[in-house]
Amino acid sequence: MKYIIVVMAGAADHPAEDLMGKTPLEVAKMPNLHYLTKVGRLGSAKLVTEHLPPGADTTLLNILGYNADAVYTGLGPIEAANLELRLEDNEIPFRMNFITEAQGVLADPTAGKLGTKEARALINFLNKKVANDFIRFFPGSEYRHIAVLKDAHGFEALSAKTVDPDLAMNQSIESNLPKGPGEELLKKMMYDAKLLLQDHEINEVRVDLGENPANMVWLWGQGQRPVLEKFKTMSGLSGALISGIEYAKGIARLAGLTVVEVPGGTGDLETNYEKKGKAISDALAEKDFVCVHVRACDEASRQGDLKAKIAAIEAIDFHIISVVRAYLERNNDAKVLITPGYAHPWKMHRLVRDSVPFVVAGKNVRADEVEKFSELAAKSSELKAIKSHELLASFLAKEFVKA
Repeated sequence: MKYIIVVMAGAADHPAEDLMGKTPLEVAKMPNLHYLTKVGRLGSAKLVTEHLPPGADTTLLNILGYNADAVYTGLGPIEAANLELRLEDNEIPFRMNFITEAQGVLADPTAGKLGTKEARALINFLNKKVANDFIRFFPGSEYRHIAVLKDAHGFEALSAKTVDPDLAMNQSIESNLPKGPGEELLKKMMYDAKLLLQDHEINEVRVDLGENPANMVWLWGQGQRPVLEKFKTMSGLSGALISGIEYAKGIARLAGLTVVEVPGGTGDLETNYEKKGKAISDALAEKDFVCVHVRACDEASRQGDLKAKIAAIEAIDFHIISVVRAYLERNNDAKVLITPGYAHPWKMHRLVRDSVPFVVAGKNVRADEVEKFSELAAKSSELKAIKSHELLASFLAKEFVKA
């Protein structure tokens, strides 16, 4: 038996006047997803965490069968796991964004979508100027990186409350700085980096070109390495994950899933949908379970770009869900689950706690009478996941699809 999950991260939305009261999922051309809905069963689930702020990383943990409320320790350690950093107990990884500061305001949490090549040069610069036995910087991609701080007391000494820079955009830097144990060190690091970065030649060129400079760093999402039961132990299945975003790959590595690297398969709008689609069949030839995670819809909502979100939904359907559909039509011993995971309304620029649709199709799935995949159709469905992290077990069990 083969199992496939497709996560169209953040594709769910709210009705918009711009779309005559419809959502992006309702107006996008999705012949393959609608077909799978017609031959499968549509359900509804709230896959975000109950006790933590809604997050893309915590939602993916829930989708993969882990109770994020119980195992999540922070974005920093998840992305450090993707880099396969070997850290001591007293070394704490933080997610580090390059940001744009303007007159005391966090103007851009992505530093103008800083390119990876420029970012790596700035990371090397910071390592030369700031790094020591207690502070190190590790390059990720674009504006997303890792800073590791060392303290004899470990997390206890570095557990200050930190803020996701997306949630602090257009707000005062000062009012969103870390608060609690270690705050003075964290603030000093951030401001010391600002003094160094603001005059760097890369930022001088960016300003001359009218681009937002990477003139400050933002530390947040710190934590200790989470302990996840291996996916194969938990499910009995060998598995792989196809994604271009750091947190998804970090979760996969922690879970013992094989990470499939796709050339050009970024975690952003310009991701190579076609190659991600082609990677599915190759992965299924070796694994029992494959999860395809695509973040483009989420990024479009992040940027408030409605047209880009609709285009991303249509690209996922054309290049990825079409491959899944063809695989199901060729193989009777397979089943698929497709879901946005969470809602990220493009006008709100943040995740919300909405229930979202999911569809199950394939072996042993008795079709219902629903023919279209949408938020509205899912609301009236009797097929619901009771707890966020129980959807996977229900998907793998025959009883769920016969309910």
